Parts: sequence; structure tokens; C-alpha cells
Amino acid sequence: MTKLSETQLVILSAAAQREDRNVLPLPGSLRGGAATKVVGALLKRGLIAETITDSQTKADAALNRIWRNDDEGRAILLHITDAGLAAIGIEPEGGESSPTGADEAPNAEDPQDAPAEADPAPKARTPRTGTKQAKLIEMLRAEGGATIDEIVAALDWQAHTARGAMSGALKKKLGLTITSEKIEGRGRAYRITDN
Repeated sequence: MTKLSETQLVILSAAAQREDRNVLPLPGSLRGGAATKVVGALLKRGLIAETITDSQTKADAALNRIWRNDDEGRAILLHITDAGLAAIGIEPEGGESSPTGADEAPNAEDPQDAPAEADPAPKARTPRTGTKQAKLIEMLRAEGGATIDEIVAALDWQAHTARGAMSGALKKKLGLTITSEKIEGRGRAYRITDN
């Protein structure tokens, strides 16, 4: 049996109980980068699959029923696959448990059926310009980066707020890589490295 986290088990079990086998809505506590990470892992393992619809319905911020929209604005749903059902110990009913196409191999001739790894779940959002977060990113991308004291002075934040913004918003939600080094006479400087 496939080893799954508690969150993955909850998501797959809920999808298996729904008539349409839709993975959404996700548990209420799972949002943003955490949702993207968990869904990405399930997609990569083939336990859920994206299904492109003809609907032009926009994905909503609460990730209610539509996961995302493709480049043409079509709604993309998430459905549990037969492998996902098997991973939680449920035998597919007559081989028709997943919506049409959810378990089929991608067709190389049809670009909309590209594998999930080639078109992963959307990366976390980008910051708006003119915000403190955008200023923080600008400071961390500057030559030599920025120290906590410099960030506190420039943004009128507490030191713990600056550290939290770097580890939470920048690293976890935006996926940026932040490094630090101790510079004599200046202290520990943090900067964003583009890999």
C-alpha cells in the first residue's frame, strides 16, 4: 500500500466519497502554497489527475471546485484516479470510477493532454508592486542583500516580522531561495539567489 500523509489521506478519502470524484474542495485549513504542494505531490504520484473541461468558469480563491484555468481560460478540475482509490484501499467500481480521460495516458499529439509534470499546479502568486513585500524583495535582490536591521528601518517592521516574511511569504509561498552570510562590520546579510 502507498505511504500517504494524513492530509493526503483526508483529500483522497473525501474525493472517493464524492459522486463526481472531484478532489475539491480541499480541507478548510489547506490553502495557498501548502495546497499547491500537497496537490502537486498527488499529481506527480498519479493518485489524482487534472481534467480539462470546456467550461470557462474561473478558478476561485477558495479553491472551491475549480483548481485552475489553462492558457485558454478553460476550467481544470482535479479527480481521484483508480491508483488513488487503490492507495486508500478502495476498489474501483466496474473500472468506471474516474471521469473519462482522468486515467488515460496523455496523447503526445494533443498538447492539452501534456503530463502533469510538464504543466504543474500553478506556482504561488507574485507580489503586487509598491507593497512592503515588493520592497523587501527589492532589498534582498540588491547587491549585498540586506540585514535584519536594514529591513526593520526601511519597512518599519519588527525584527521577527522581517524574519517571518522571509521564511513564510518569500520562501514558502513564493518559492524564492534566500541565503545569508555574515559580513564583518555589517552583520548577517540576507539575499535572494536566483537558481
